[in-house]
Amino acid sequence: MTLNLTEAEMDALEALCETKGLSKTALVRQALRLYKSVDERMSRGDKVFVESADKTDKAELMVL
Repeated sequence: MTLNLTEAEMDALEALCETKGLSKTALVRQALRLYKSVDERMSRGDKVFVESADKTDKAELMVL
């Protein structure tokens, strides 16, 4: 498979791979699983939130 990414997208991918210690393939697989899970919940009408570790901040995840 060939993926066409902008330079900024490729930089982000490579930085995440380095930080997480993952190959590009492994990182993309993780991203797809996460996106699928979020998409399934939102398709059911559920809301998805991200909460800070200390629970002082909470934001709804918006996917375009």
